Amino acid sequence: MSGSARRGLRIAVVASNRHPIAQPFAGGLESHVWQLTRALHDDGHRVTLFAAEGSDAALSAESIPVQTIRVSEAAAGDVSMPPEAFLADHHAYLELMMELVADDGRRFDVIHNHSLHYLPIAMAPSLTVPMLTTLHTPPTPWLESAVAVTGGAGSQFVAVSRYTADSWCHVLPSVDVVSNGIDLTAWPPGPGGSDLIWSGRIVPEKGTHLAIEAARMAGRRLHVVGPIGDAHYFRAAVGPRLGSQVRYHGHLSSRSLAALLGSCAAALVTPVWDEPYGLVVAEALACGTPVLAFARGGIPEIIDSSCGRLVAPGDTEAMADAVGEATCLPREQVRRRAVRVCGHRRTTDAYVRRYLALARSARVRGAKPA
Repeated sequence: MSGSARRGLRIAVVASNRHPIAQPFAGGLESHVWQLTRALHDDGHRVTLFAAEGSDAALSAESIPVQTIRVSEAAAGDVSMPPEAFLADHHAYLELMMELVADDGRRFDVIHNHSLHYLPIAMAPSLTVPMLTTLHTPPTPWLESAVAVTGGAGSQFVAVSRYTADSWCHVLPSVDVVSNGIDLTAWPPGPGGSDLIWSGRIVPEKGTHLAIEAARMAGRRLHVVGPIGDAHYFRAAVGPRLGSQVRYHGHLSSRSLAALLGSCAAALVTPVWDEPYGLVVAEALACGTPVLAFARGGIPEIIDSSCGRLVAPGDTEAMADAVGEATCLPREQVRRRAVRVCGHRRTTDAYVRRYLALARSARVRGAKPA
């Protein structure tokens, strides 16, 4: 065992400058980083986290503060002044990367980049500490530009699903997969019931309105859970349909959501875009709740016939027709599928193996990553 493995690795985890890593989570990325940071700390590694203020102090991670900028009146009045949110993101990640470049291996053995910002990838060739980047989404213009300019130099890449890895193959031809994992003990199996549930951010691309439609056709009550990410969409497509058959519970903590998931007959997953992974699928399966989902993105990599049913994207009638079949699946069988493919232990171990390989390789090359 290497010295780094014996003493624990020093890991800088780069997340979002806008969202704290704390419950209730802003999204699946924040949930994943929270789980990984906690697991790494529990395994004896020293984690330093870059994320928005208000991240969970119980993670026992050090922090790299998000730096803000107040531009002068002259700069703010210039015709090239970008939107404030864009400038805030740019400044936060520029400050962070300059700090990591200057570190020169004194504080960290490895950097794990989970951000969706282009600067960590664009500046990776300047680092003297190896970096691993997790691709949480299909290509976006800014991320693809950074990869195209650098050729991926300075960072290794993994993706959260085979679908996501394949979507990057035109600029990153060989990307391994480390699928996300959840703490199965935090999502215990429940007794089930007769109602259906939908959970996630309430935005058009998640298709909350389609779950409402499918539940109505199936003649089942639907529970809706999650933060309102698009107020206009909620007012137009979700709010008017609330009532005795469609209940909105707000943005719940993981514990409350797990209890509700475990009390339902099935979970509906209705994206109108290609989900990179499908964290809500893993959470439902862990609770023993079968999943009915549109076959999009990385979701088919999680669901098989033992734990749910896949239907064609957008086909709410087929989803409603499959409710009876899915709800007959044994809940212990559904839970077993989650244990096999969704546990965080497998995810954390896979990442640590990559950290160690990167750290060893950097030492051999004089601490200069490829």
